[in-house]
Amino acid sequence: MSRQATRAMLFMGCLLATASGCATMYYDAMEAVGIHKRDILSDRIESARDSQHAAKEQFNSALERFQEELNFEGGDLQQTYKRLNHEFERSQDRAAVVSDRIDLVEEVADALFDEWQQEIDLYASAKLKRLSSQQLKRTQRRYTDLLRAMRVAEYRMQPVLNTFQDQVLFLKHNLNAQAIASLRNEFASIENDIASLIRDMQASIAKADAFISELATDNTA
Repeated sequence: MSRQATRAMLFMGCLLATASGCATMYYDAMEAVGIHKRDILSDRIESARDSQHAAKEQFNSALERFQEELNFEGGDLQQTYKRLNHEFERSQDRAAVVSDRIDLVEEVADALFDEWQQEIDLYASAKLKRLSSQQLKRTQRRYTDLLRAMRVAEYRMQPVLNTFQDQVLFLKHNLNAQAIASLRNEFASIENDIASLIRDMQASIAKADAFISELATDNTA
């Protein structure tokens, strides 16, 4: 059975278990088949990174759609509303996935660092104990920097979603040319918000790539 299939089966089993202690059960089961918390952390960071990339593409797509629809003269305003609402809902879904995956990163990182700290006390060699402790602190600093970047990008999504939602709701109840004109005047702010969001997401994605690379070359954790 492949590692991916094993993980999927264990994950499904965890979903069927009670919520309390489910994460611990999952980590123990994974370790029993040779997949440790550092491996899970790396995989979850990759997943969070990929979700941010997908969200970035969706927000860009939504921005383009809003620009096209609001600058189009004539047409069926009901269909305009439906298309824009679809883009808003897709953006909302992508943002939710990003948040969920960052939460999963944080969950396994906390478990890994707790375990690592506890195991440092088991060393008989003072030298190895010191080296492991130093490596733990370095890894925690890098991780804290990564998590901060991820959370900043996550935070940037909400103002964009709020603006999308305002535009869609206003159009829903005002399907006329005057509504389109009003939305055009309000739309400029979202372009700046999305530009900030994209920059923060790109920074977060770069930090994720760097952390994954560093984790792969470090065999201490």
